[in-house]
Amino acid sequence: MKSEKLVCPVSKRCGGCHIHDIDYQSHLHQKQQIVQKFIGSYCRNIEPIIGMTNPYNYRNKVHAVFRSDRSGNIISGVYEPHSHKVVPVNNCLIENQKADEIIGTIRSLLKSFRIKTYDEDNKTGLFRHVLIRTGHRTKEIMVVLVLSSPVFPSKHHFVDALLAAHAEITTIVMNVNDRRTSMILGDKEQVLYGKGTIDDQLCGKNFRISPKSFYQVNPIQTEVLYGKALEFAGLTGEETVLDAYCGIGTIGLIASDHAKMVYGVEANKDAVYDAIENAKRNHVGNIRFFASDAGMYMRRMANDKIQIHTVFMDPPRTGSDHPFLNSLVAVKPKQVVYISCNPETLSQDLHYLTKKGYAVIKAAPVDMFPWTEHVETVALLSHKDADGFINVKMEYEDGVDRLPERVTYGMIQAYVEGKYGFKVHTAYIAEVKRLLGLPMYDAPNAVDELKHPYKPAPAHKVEAIKDALKHFGII
Repeated sequence: MKSEKLVCPVSKRCGGCHIHDIDYQSHLHQKQQIVQKFIGSYCRNIEPIIGMTNPYNYRNKVHAVFRSDRSGNIISGVYEPHSHKVVPVNNCLIENQKADEIIGTIRSLLKSFRIKTYDEDNKTGLFRHVLIRTGHRTKEIMVVLVLSSPVFPSKHHFVDALLAAHAEITTIVMNVNDRRTSMILGDKEQVLYGKGTIDDQLCGKNFRISPKSFYQVNPIQTEVLYGKALEFAGLTGEETVLDAYCGIGTIGLIASDHAKMVYGVEANKDAVYDAIENAKRNHVGNIRFFASDAGMYMRRMANDKIQIHTVFMDPPRTGSDHPFLNSLVAVKPKQVVYISCNPETLSQDLHYLTKKGYAVIKAAPVDMFPWTEHVETVALLSHKDADGFINVKMEYEDGVDRLPERVTYGMIQAYVEGKYGFKVHTAYIAEVKRLLGLPMYDAPNAVDELKHPYKPAPAHKVEAIKDALKHFGII
């Protein structure tokens, strides 16, 4: 395992890496101490952190923003932290080297083809970003050119020139982002070369990756992370498993070889589509994917008395919310394998779950992102009454967020205003509930208003109301 310090000429401006002045072994020790600090009071058995043999050039997803400097030279790199000032980066020590080479070629081609980069201030120019994704096992390469307009002069000649320089490129996609936004990708895409996707292999399974697919950026450590999760689960082939926050199905598909049945739940419909396709590609017949909020889906499983042995949960950095955790407790799996990307929110969730009958058996930190402050942790929780299943009737302690028996219009209004910062009229709530086929008995005035001509609710308020209805378990 390499132990030298990270030496980068733009480390103080870039923000991509947070740790530069210590060697890698000391870096790992710091992360071990961070995990110990946050979860040590819940888990006595924390294994030594698993680092990388070579902690460099591990990112298989590389993004570069393009600009022109004051002299008119085309530059590419990353945004300086908390700004939209571009820090030029030609070679990054944690990014895939081939991706950096391709980005360098694109910079030269833009100059040759006299294509102007996008100017955020004046909203002029064409070329905004480049996104490159690489298959670790397959070595396939996807290049996504993000433009401000679908009009791409000489695009076929540009593609031919890029392929002439890099025959290893598998596919090239043009993505159009014409919005004034900090988001990289827009909604419109056109495949310029290849099939528009690449394939990769992870833990023995094949996965299709599109420009917008979520796929771990460090495949080497992802296999370590998921391998540790499966080791902790100790599946025998007789268990029913739930993969919450399943994304494109990676954990569930990998677990399917060791379980009787796997259910995968994901709110993102595009990700669920990819997950279903990935199951077909791998000829996996004992897995089912559902587009749903994971907490709501578990409540339905609890009501139907479906017994789950193991829940794999891989929540976002913010951790899980109380409605999700309430639902998890209602299902009462015998064990939970928690894959965390934030030890602080892991600590918060462990605090809740250990009060609901679970004990943390062991945990293992994994260094997924060397030279950054982030650390992944796999934790195994087991229910203290593992042989019993509850007849679901939710009970809550005072002070804990809960789903009330009856949700009023005022509660929905308060939720929307608190989360989104704007108010919604009761008539809008009634309108949305009516469209969804829900009763409107709480707001007679709103119902009366709907009998008369009324301006339809704005789309952003409709979505906010739907979010509130989901939060309270109404839909």
